[in-house]
Amino acid sequence: MSKKLTIYSFALLGVLVLFNSCKKEYESIESIDEAKIQAYIKQNNLTMTKDPSGFYYQVVSQGAGDAMLNKDSVLYDFNIKSLAGVEYQKNSAISNFGNYLGYITPSPYRIALTNLKRGSSVKVIFPSYLAFGKNGSGNIPSNEVLISEISTYTQKTQWELDDIKIKAFLTTKGIAATKDPSRVYYQVLTAGTGTDAINQNSTLVVKYTGRLLDGTVFDSNTSYSTTLNGVIVGWGKILPLFKSGAKIRIFIPSDLAYSSIGNGLIPANASLDFDIEIVSVTN
Repeated sequence: MSKKLTIYSFALLGVLVLFNSCKKEYESIESIDEAKIQAYIKQNNLTMTKDPSGFYYQVVSQGAGDAMLNKDSVLYDFNIKSLAGVEYQKNSAISNFGNYLGYITPSPYRIALTNLKRGSSVKVIFPSYLAFGKNGSGNIPSNEVLISEISTYTQKTQWELDDIKIKAFLTTKGIAATKDPSRVYYQVLTAGTGTDAINQNSTLVVKYTGRLLDGTVFDSNTSYSTTLNGVIVGWGKILPLFKSGAKIRIFIPSDLAYSSIGNGLIPANASLDFDIEIVSVTN
């Protein structure tokens, strides 16, 4: 009996030692992260609030739009860096994120944005154990403390933001384009000379090149045969305005293209820029 008790005692001792060593390792990561964060805050003269869960945040801008509630849809961008300035994700000029405030993840973003207005921005520091821990993620190494800034837009809807981005693009490039009631912008390069009007049943052969607003080509075709039922909504709004032989350039807001889903090289909520030549129309 005594021998068995001794064996059990040693087994229990081993478990306790293992538990305590794991606990010390976890606490060690916390203390190391905390020291890094405190040094960064001091070096950069930041005034940050520490949440009970361990992350830090600072309101950069209160925003000048409407107050944001958990039930409200919010459009936003965010970037992620290391404390040393290594950039792991940066904001994109051609797309953005969107979600209800109450569903924005990770939760530190949501907590930091609470009680702010549209157009606000906050800086968040994630200790590694609240980020990607010892495993890291992609190009983010093990036990990396991350700093991120999330910025919200004043616009409430994606189409409003898209319209602003398209107009800014047209102004920057010096392009004179017409805005269709559908919110698609178009520029006539060559007027068509064909006689057949384009309708839902027409078979079209077109040449096209599709680009993102940063100039990235995501698709092209020199002999694409289709009907209006086989194209994105933005094409369907504009092509019936023209006849065969027409060459046009159209700028499509994301909700009339691939919306918040994206497609291949096309990111979510990206407006698109197309050069289109209508080669033939068959009714």
